Amino acid sequence: MYRFFAQPQINARDNSVYGYEVLLRQKDCNIWHLPKDFNDVSIQEQTRMLETTVNQLKTAVNHRVLAFNINLDQVNNPLTLGSLIALKKRIDPAALMIELTEAPTLQQVKELSLTLHQYGIGLVLDDVGTGSNTYENIKHFLPYVDQIKLAMQNLRESGDGERIPEYLKFWSKQAYEYRLDVVIEGVEDERDQMLAHEFGINIHQGYLYGRPSLV
Repeated sequence: MYRFFAQPQINARDNSVYGYEVLLRQKDCNIWHLPKDFNDVSIQEQTRMLETTVNQLKTAVNHRVLAFNINLDQVNNPLTLGSLIALKKRIDPAALMIELTEAPTLQQVKELSLTLHQYGIGLVLDDVGTGSNTYENIKHFLPYVDQIKLAMQNLRESGDGERIPEYLKFWSKQAYEYRLDVVIEGVEDERDQMLAHEFGINIHQGYLYGRPSLV
């Protein structure tokens, strides 16, 4: 069994709900966990499940952001774009943001950006500065996207937690230069909250505001 869990994104300026990131989970032996392979569920099925999730959230999503991850295999799937466009039409007026979890080619980003923007869908670079989304891999993508996500938890898990202030400073500068919105993930306590404020980052996501939960 597969379902989407939702985690709130909070606008710390007024403590309002900015939107939700939806995260695919698999249930085995009555335990929910990350899927072994996200490609086991087709993009068409995932978008149908996502529409159900939006309906369950009801007015909570109205005019707010819904962030949905796609990986490199899904970027390469010729059916993905059509599925995303159809989903946006069905969940309107909720705003749909597509997060790239892995770095594709520059040409793919250009094509995605052009097509998604025609249908009012935003494009996000997820986990910038970590994994395959290093600065060298994605620096030429920045003019084509709307938002970057900064994952403090990734640095903590790799033992580089002391680099978080340097990391936030660098990527906040990139966001300012390219006029990008920023979401900071891994906000666990008031110290993280204050650090985000120090660098002018107002959209927060993390356990301080709520864990991913079944809708």
